[in-house]
Amino acid sequence: MRIHFATITKLAHGLAQLPYLPRILALVWTAARGWTLAWSGLLLIQALLPVATVYLTRAAVDSLAFMAASGGVGRELDSIWSEPILIWGALLFGAALGNECTRGAMSWVQTAQAERVQDHIRSLIHRKSMQVDLAFYDSPDSYDRLHRARDEAESRPLALIHHIGILLQYSLTLLAMGAALAPFGLWLPIALLVSTLPAFIAMIRSGMRYHQWWLRTTAEERRTWYYDWLLTAGEPAAELRLFGLGRRFQAAYQSLRQKLRIENLQLAKTQSRAEVMAGALAVGITATAYGWMIWQARQGIWTLGEIALFYQAFHQGQRFMRGILDHAGQIYSNILFLESLFDFLALQPRVIDTAKPVRIPGALRQGIGFRQVSFRYPGSRGLALDRFNLDIPAGQMVAIVGGSGAGKSTLVKLLCRLYDPDAGRIEIEGIDIRHYPLAELRQMMTVLFQSPVHYQATVTDNIGLGHGAGQAWQPTAASVRAAARAADAEAIIDRLPEGYDTMLGKRFDEGTELSGGQWQHLALARACWRQVPIILLDEPTSAMDPWSEADWMERFRTYAAARTAILITHRMTMAMRADIIHVMRHGRIVESGCHRQLLAKGEFYAQAWAAQVERGSDVSATS
Repeated sequence: MRIHFATITKLAHGLAQLPYLPRILALVWTAARGWTLAWSGLLLIQALLPVATVYLTRAAVDSLAFMAASGGVGRELDSIWSEPILIWGALLFGAALGNECTRGAMSWVQTAQAERVQDHIRSLIHRKSMQVDLAFYDSPDSYDRLHRARDEAESRPLALIHHIGILLQYSLTLLAMGAALAPFGLWLPIALLVSTLPAFIAMIRSGMRYHQWWLRTTAEERRTWYYDWLLTAGEPAAELRLFGLGRRFQAAYQSLRQKLRIENLQLAKTQSRAEVMAGALAVGITATAYGWMIWQARQGIWTLGEIALFYQAFHQGQRFMRGILDHAGQIYSNILFLESLFDFLALQPRVIDTAKPVRIPGALRQGIGFRQVSFRYPGSRGLALDRFNLDIPAGQMVAIVGGSGAGKSTLVKLLCRLYDPDAGRIEIEGIDIRHYPLAELRQMMTVLFQSPVHYQATVTDNIGLGHGAGQAWQPTAASVRAAARAADAEAIIDRLPEGYDTMLGKRFDEGTELSGGQWQHLALARACWRQVPIILLDEPTSAMDPWSEADWMERFRTYAAARTAILITHRMTMAMRADIIHVMRHGRIVESGCHRQLLAKGEFYAQAWAAQVERGSDVSATS
């Protein structure tokens, strides 16, 4: 009883997904309207041709029997050409040829339709991935949802449309076949349904089981993808070889794949057993119908043409009925899987524009303020910022230092509105940044994150990508060189094989790989490309040597003149050049002042400075 109740519950859940069907059809119509119309026309032709073939076969057989009874078989060749059998034969040949032509045309149309639908769905997923909040990527459950949406996005909608098309085609054909069989007995269409219904039930149950298994194993499937990436990607290749980690990750991959493979095979075994039992029942019903046909023929009730029509109509009717139920089951199964796609596409960001946004200022005169800001990352127990307060005057260069986990990088993310604070407010020119249009807010900032992206593109594109979505794409040679000069990247670029036209990275042909420090110089140049009033740099020199850092800092002061700059850094040698330094611990400011003032206090900053001086290097502080 418990199993029966669980099956009913799963079936009810599946039926609840049927409203997705119109949305899927609308999606396909939007993506490939013309090709869908052509597909529908060919579908109708393919549905009617088998029925035409059955009736033509009866006419041809009856004509052949009449010709044989009247002695026409032995006539001269000239007189045979006038017999109706040739007309029916020619029409049968035409129907067969039309079937092959429409089949070939359908293959071409479906390929064109599939390409457009795939690109449209990818576009929807890409657009939604860019819309969701950054908090989406802080949850393992979100990664599962994205994996399920992306994993099924390309194949399921197309498979669904394919099955719907065949279902419609077979339904039209079956109706015509039923009309052909009705004169022989109304019980025959019922026999067709009963002979194929068990297979349909088996398919529905199998689809539900597989869908539940697929949902349950998403995290494990993602982990196999991760192990596969570790074993095949270039980024971890050096460590895998140095520490001999290849066998470990390969064993982990094989262990997970074996578990998933065994479970999948068990599902397939259960499905096969059910299909065999359903097939045996179908064979018994078919044998009964054919036995009745033979008995009718022995009684002389039917003509040869009628026997041929019955045999073809029942045989093809059974095939089409089985096909209808089979494809109905596939439609049901695909709708279950597409729930994940529409669930992902339905996500709505929380960091959005207010109903009545305020016009953003063209330049800063007051500055930036954090007012009693508290923030906790999604899924985290501790606060990243705890009633945080800070004033950053306009036109100053401010350094924020502190140990790892102090909350420094969080300031940059909140100021860019990648997240919104849980409490308090962040102000620019005395106005809560949530009142500014989000796109315009981000356009007034240039940012270098702690781990900048290494774009596999030319040097010019790597720098020019800093233009921002709201600005015209004008990476002129002069502007790119100016940004490279501000980031002290000119010497690096001049040594590359093709200079500013050099393709960077090793993913594509003729690419040149850079060192970590060189990549960081280019990321800085990308940040310097934007001429905006607020500059946010998170560990901008972490991969640079001390000589490069000192040279870059002098250039940066010139670039940042009259702008408001926030430097997140562990390096005291960089922080000492700022107008004011703030020291963070446990999500709060604990010290503020210039370099000399903080040394005179002899507290956290002074201790970190002394530690760096003692080591005789410019490495990161560990206060």
